[in-house]
Amino acid sequence: MVLAAGLGTRMRPVTDGMPKPLVPVAGKALIDHVLDKLKAAGVTTAVVNVHYFADQIERHLQARHAPHIVISDERTQLLNTGGGVCAALPLLGTKPFFLLNSDTLWIDGVRHNLDQLAQSFDDDRMDALLLVAATATSVGYGGRGDFSMDADGRLVRRGERDVVPFVYAGAAVLSPRLFADVPDGPFSLNLVFDRAIDAGRLYGMRLEGVWMHVGTPDAVAAAEAAILASVA
Repeated sequence: MVLAAGLGTRMRPVTDGMPKPLVPVAGKALIDHVLDKLKAAGVTTAVVNVHYFADQIERHLQARHAPHIVISDERTQLLNTGGGVCAALPLLGTKPFFLLNSDTLWIDGVRHNLDQLAQSFDDDRMDALLLVAATATSVGYGGRGDFSMDADGRLVRRGERDVVPFVYAGAAVLSPRLFADVPDGPFSLNLVFDRAIDAGRLYGMRLEGVWMHVGTPDAVAAAEAAILASVA
């Protein structure tokens, strides 16, 4: 599943007339960078949720042949990240699935990160396996991180005044059971991530390569420079 329903407020004024997933970076819409990675990982069907400028996203995706796109329509109510996934579960099936933000962007290292994420997911031990990036080497990120990680890969949420080494890179493998007993309507993925932390079942895998945080218009140029440097 690809989350593409958000309002993109931090990307304004660029997103005053288009949704953030269609913002071009290095000659390609953000959502196409994501869908191309899913295609390379062997994914044949991707569920994409839509709300803000939904018609633009649907028209854009009609040009794609792979992966096959199924729309989860949130035009009548924006459901936030967790609610959006929960609403799409009937389209996703009963097995673990990839979840990607439509604006996540990275340059793979020697190995493809989505392949490694799928191979590393252990359904017996994990409810979620998040791709996490080192804050020190990420492009365009200036925050204090999201998680620390123990020797076994379990994630611990950053304390209010702490600085931690890893930031969620916007890609994960999730089990549908993560969404048992969730509230109706909008809610954040952080709700189910925190439940998984409490159960010792939220794990992380360190991204190999370079992750780019494309949160603002200024960050687009930094991401483009990193991509051009990687192919030079």
